[in-house]
Amino acid sequence: MQLSQSMQDFILHWGEMGSRWGVNRSVAQIHALLHISPDPMTADEICDTLNLARSNVSNGLKELQGWKLVKVSRKLGDRRDHFTSIRDMFDLVNTVVAERRKREFAPTLEALEAVLQEAETDQTPTAVRDRMRETHRVMKMFDDWYLDFSRLPHAVHLSVLKLGSRIVSLLPGGRSARPTDS
Repeated sequence: MQLSQSMQDFILHWGEMGSRWGVNRSVAQIHALLHISPDPMTADEICDTLNLARSNVSNGLKELQGWKLVKVSRKLGDRRDHFTSIRDMFDLVNTVVAERRKREFAPTLEALEAVLQEAETDQTPTAVRDRMRETHRVMKMFDDWYLDFSRLPHAVHLSVLKLGSRIVSLLPGGRSARPTDS
């Protein structure tokens, strides 16, 4: 695949953002390439296009598959794997959020629960225990909201997003920070 300047810029920026999000830059660039590619690509095509080592691409593809961001397909008569990114942008964002919750937020909640149990039996001052309890309570509230919301149908998610900041006007005491689109 020949990359135009804007395609290169997109891939480079995605790589930079990936490194800020804790993802290896070349892994993020592989994802960016697959995201904009109109057709599935083989590992060799990815290597050639991004000028990356085969081992780097193989490891990156495994990581992206682990995050459920890239899928593998096969073509009749071709022994090579063909890779593609999640095509629907909404599904892509949902996958990233769900995977980050599973890998980062949920383990933190579990650790807080264990720490709180430990704090009940050791010499942790009451004020510190209260602060840890409040931290856990608020994080759990966000997690419960996310889990409830994530179970709603796709169409409901889109409707809520389309409401945007106008949803604030529906809440008690709420005012929209921005003028509504009319």
